[in-house]
Amino acid sequence: MTEEKQMTFEDAMEKLEEIVERLEEGDVPLEKAISYFQEGMKLSKLCHDKLQNVEKQMDQILREDGKLEPFTIQGDE
Repeated sequence: MTEEKQMTFEDAMEKLEEIVERLEEGDVPLEKAISYFQEGMKLSKLCHDKLQNVEKQMDQILREDGKLEPFTIQGDE
């Protein structure tokens, strides 16, 4: 699992796409299909977690004094 945690989002997505392609071919033995599915679910969770982490980071911006504050867009009033 530590290898997966160090995997980049892009690498995880690429590997997930490869798994989906293999499964969509339909000629994968059942045991191998289950293994692919389980690996795909782990990669999917990894991608989801990484996206959530980035979303949290984007919700805040770093102020000049080093403190985090919520990010808001100020429109024309």
